[in-house]
Amino acid sequence: MVFLVYILRVPFRYSDNLTAVSMFLNTLTPKFYVALTGTSSLISGLILIFEWWYFRKYGTSFIEQVSVSHLRPLLGGVDNSSPTNSSTSNGDADSNRQSVSECKVWRNPLNLFRGAEYNRYTWVTGREPLTYYDMNLSAQDHQTFFTCDSDHLRPADAIMQKAWRERNPQARISAAHEALELEDCATAYILLAEEEATTIVEAEKLFKQAVKAGEGCYRRSQQLQHHGAQYEAQHRRDTNVLVYIKRRLAMCSRKLGRTREAVKMMRDLMKEFPLLSMFNIHENLLESLLELQNYADVQAVLAKYDDISLPKSATICYTAALLKARAVSDKFSPEAASRRGLSTAEMNAVEAIHRAVEFNPHVPKYLLEMKSLILPPEHILKRGDSEAIAYAFFHLQHWKRVEGALNLLHCTWEGTFRMIPYPLEKGHLFYPYPICTETADRELLPTVFHEVSVYPKKELPFFILFTAGLCSFTAMLALLTHQFPELMGVFAKAFLSTLFAPLNFIMEKVESILPSSLWHQLTRI
Repeated sequence: MVFLVYILRVPFRYSDNLTAVSMFLNTLTPKFYVALTGTSSLISGLILIFEWWYFRKYGTSFIEQVSVSHLRPLLGGVDNSSPTNSSTSNGDADSNRQSVSECKVWRNPLNLFRGAEYNRYTWVTGREPLTYYDMNLSAQDHQTFFTCDSDHLRPADAIMQKAWRERNPQARISAAHEALELEDCATAYILLAEEEATTIVEAEKLFKQAVKAGEGCYRRSQQLQHHGAQYEAQHRRDTNVLVYIKRRLAMCSRKLGRTREAVKMMRDLMKEFPLLSMFNIHENLLESLLELQNYADVQAVLAKYDDISLPKSATICYTAALLKARAVSDKFSPEAASRRGLSTAEMNAVEAIHRAVEFNPHVPKYLLEMKSLILPPEHILKRGDSEAIAYAFFHLQHWKRVEGALNLLHCTWEGTFRMIPYPLEKGHLFYPYPICTETADRELLPTVFHEVSVYPKKELPFFILFTAGLCSFTAMLALLTHQFPELMGVFAKAFLSTLFAPLNFIMEKVESILPSSLWHQLTRI
């Protein structure tokens, strides 16, 4: 009995405490309630602003992330020793590896010239079109394709090996001039054509000089390639240099309006080096053929490269859709189609559009000019916003040239999302949409003046909505308390009385059951 009384000493004293609380609340002035609600509104507003900034920057809620990362293990995390969880973690590891492979960054086959195009944009607008991450990837590409272990044997190549590692553009250009003073160096001409030339005409002249130097090195290394691993690596490097030069020369011809010449150069290059698919020269060829409106040849190229065993791209998928749309778009009418149904050719065109949109859902907004274009980056992420920008930048004119193609796209592209309501979990014609595209695109694209397209559109986290509601509610209470202090004081006291009513009821029942003398003695313990 004594132990029970000891345990219940706090509830027995609750009646006195409740009376003291009631007296304290009766002494509070309206100014206190104004200060309380105002402070609560300010704190919840600051939390809302921070949550919104964090969500915009990282795509997740800070409170949710902290809860999952730190609080969940403390409250009884996952038992890693169980076989079920072990298999789950293995599955997560496999999915992570798949995400990494899906989010591989590729060299943009239609990338612009840094000196003649990107730098001119900077001079005019004062904006940097390339991110540091993108330029760093280009530097790694140059070191991979244009250098080898035997560069120290040729002084000019040794200088260029250091030049490709330089971060300062002027230092790279100076090193290229220094290498050319020693001998005709193909990679030095490449660097000057890419970064120092301020027009396409100047770049073309430098690339023509680079071809002469590159072909000489290629012939010499070709004769010695079987004499050892060192000579084989040198021949591989010289092959990469020559292919790069000829491809950029063809791009110069395309930009200067000599499209037929560019097409011939690209075809010859693909015949001479059929195994070098890393440069994706067929995408340059497709764009040039579309400019010539040579749709039969475009279809022939697609028949070769739009194969299930070959990697897809936005250029492949959307060009295939454009060709099928071209057959029906000039006579397509959504009203007529709804009355009579789609014909076989129209159905094929719609299915091709759905296939393209599933592969890269960001492209239609750029083609339909619902979202503004920027200069494409030097690297792209397949199925990401960067690839969509690179495709639309060069191919928008081809869609406009086909009468009714954009109208057909406008009427049908959103139907793709009804076929794949959960794109991150299951795809229709392709693998599920990778979840890492937003993060990679934010590294590749200049987010200072470009809003990265996100798919699927993320809903606002619960805590942002909660803090927004809390901030609005407390701000309204603060305003009402300031305007009507006496009335809000009455409401506050009534609310607190209602809140404590169940406790008062319980205490009254306890008092009615226990004798008054015993109750008095217990409360004094």
